[in-house]
Amino acid sequence: MSSVLRPAVSLIVLMTLITGVAYPLVVTGVAQVAFPEQANGSLVYDDQDKVRGSELIAQNFTGEGWFHSRPSAGAYATVSSGASNLSPSNPALATRITDDATKEKVDNQGPVPLNLLTTSGSGLDPHLSPDAAEYQVARIAAARNLPRDSVQKLIAANTYSPLIGPPVVNVLALNQSLEALPSQSR
Repeated sequence: MSSVLRPAVSLIVLMTLITGVAYPLVVTGVAQVAFPEQANGSLVYDDQDKVRGSELIAQNFTGEGWFHSRPSAGAYATVSSGASNLSPSNPALATRITDDATKEKVDNQGPVPLNLLTTSGSGLDPHLSPDAAEYQVARIAAARNLPRDSVQKLIAANTYSPLIGPPVVNVLALNQSLEALPSQSR
């Protein structure tokens, strides 16, 4: 029995050390050297070096003077991230979308873009389409007493095209740029 048990236990201990200790340490070390910003959460800092969020996770911005993110089925919490899994025929989904459309509606702007009404698969997508950001310009310009073209220039400056997919705007970066504008009234 000892001749069978000893090699089995030794193999379990060895594989635990390799796959549970050595491999994670090597991967973490390589990530810290090769991609330190990404390995540490792609954190975004303000002028006082205070963490404001992550480039990778949406935040809930409220108020007339801010760009609003996509809705989140998990209340923007990373622990409960995920889609709502409500079917299109579910009355709760229709009610939520109707309520969100009423809140996001800007007079004389046409229908609210779907990015502002539908959640992403993770519930934490930090990006909007440039059209969804443009839809909010009139509301933000009025709330902050800013010319519309200066708000539109911020959208253009914060729009980027990923390797795959359509152009997107990171809402946190956009709101940080908005906050940095001089002579704004809140």
